[in-house]
Amino acid sequence: MLGTTPTAATSNSNTRITVRTDVLDVVLDRNGGDIIQVSLPEYRKQIDVENDPFVLLENNGSRVYVAKSGLVGRNGIDSTTRALYQASASNYTLGETADSVEVAMTYTDAQGVQITKRFSFQRGSYLIDITYEINNASGAPWSANLFGQINRTGFEDPSSVGGVGMSSFLGFAATSLDDPYYKVEFEDVANGLTPHELTGGWIGLSQHYFLSAWIPPAEAVNTYSMRLSPQNQNEYIGGFTSQEFSVAPGTTATQSVGFYAGPKDQYALREISPNLDLTIDYGVLWFIASPIYWLLRQINSFVGNYGWSILLLTVCVKGLFYKLSATSYRSMANMRRVMPKMVQLKERYGDDKMKLQKATMELYQKEKINPFGGCLPMLVQMPVFIALYWVLMESVELRQAPFILWINDLSVMDPFFVLPLLMGASMFAQSLLSPAPADPMQAKIMRFMPVVMTIFFLWFPAGLVLYWLANSVLGILQQWYITRKIEKEFEGKKA
Repeated sequence: MLGTTPTAATSNSNTRITVRTDVLDVVLDRNGGDIIQVSLPEYRKQIDVENDPFVLLENNGSRVYVAKSGLVGRNGIDSTTRALYQASASNYTLGETADSVEVAMTYTDAQGVQITKRFSFQRGSYLIDITYEINNASGAPWSANLFGQINRTGFEDPSSVGGVGMSSFLGFAATSLDDPYYKVEFEDVANGLTPHELTGGWIGLSQHYFLSAWIPPAEAVNTYSMRLSPQNQNEYIGGFTSQEFSVAPGTTATQSVGFYAGPKDQYALREISPNLDLTIDYGVLWFIASPIYWLLRQINSFVGNYGWSILLLTVCVKGLFYKLSATSYRSMANMRRVMPKMVQLKERYGDDKMKLQKATMELYQKEKINPFGGCLPMLVQMPVFIALYWVLMESVELRQAPFILWINDLSVMDPFFVLPLLMGASMFAQSLLSPAPADPMQAKIMRFMPVVMTIFFLWFPAGLVLYWLANSVLGILQQWYITRKIEKEFEGKKA
């Protein structure tokens, strides 16, 4: 059914209806009753420009991103051409004291069946409820299939902040019996995909920070599919078609569906439909990232500034792994302490690698040093660091979130590169506390590593750099403390 949906006539100002709530500015088209524009007043397009909301859905000369819905099938009013609805007004606004606003469009087909397409908007909600009311005043049964689809051309993600290492997914996402969350890139849609049937479910278009999605009723059986538009090979379509439903003569029936258009709020999406919150893609480490995100939100509920919240989160994570880090730094300190003896062994055995290796292992055993003790604890912590990276990258809360002074947006790079340079300096200071590798070439590489990392982090979002800077500074303090403690213990034994 989805594949046979006709294209609506070109919209114009005479067929458009505008709806304004506290969180949504929506433009509806009476040609088909489609959603042809959605702006988000709570999210600016540019941080320094007021009254210019971020536009999520749009339909202009260069970009097409719309949400279509209708009735197709045996008696469907959108089977061959799109229905032209009538409405009592062209502008609707949520009142200051009202909790909801409704837009009702009506259409009567040739058999006298009246269809009302009703849009319901709730205060503070990005979920739009769409209900079809079919009043069959004819003398024959009436049947159709409900469909919903998202049409988008392949333009770049306007919400992506770019930068090195940033690669948020842009494309369709859905859920199925075999996979609670799967992604389909536009290129794969062009290759052709097999539709799947599912009770409940959802299908959406995911981009950095924002999501649009059709959410049919949980008890309804629908066929989900993705395809190229036959009219435009650069336009991709993802959507659903319901099973056929019938309305007996002289009776009234309803069909409903939800459409979400807004930010990727993990907890709000979880309440709307199972697995919809997985569109906030933390990758394979989601089971670590989710509690980290929860902790970040909890901290910010008290602090009210995501910059300080990231710093406090870093302290919490560092405290969680304090023992492991202590083991690593203790191993490094011991390696640093016996470094003069290792140099002596190298001078004694020269190029005889076998004897040098044997003598080195004997030295480790005598001094009770594990040469891998400095590496293993750090490897254990790496999954947490990677998960935290994805949390900070995927969290819409950090978009245009200010910190202090010149940092007015934690989701983009530091405009003056102060944080990356401080981070590089802290990494260099930390390298001075670590034992230099015995191999001269490795030693040069380790000394040059802070320079490489600084250049790499210049274009990273400020929130991520702030985390790595804080983590490095805390590591320096912990390593310095443990090194001093080891040295005092050794001096005490010598005395």
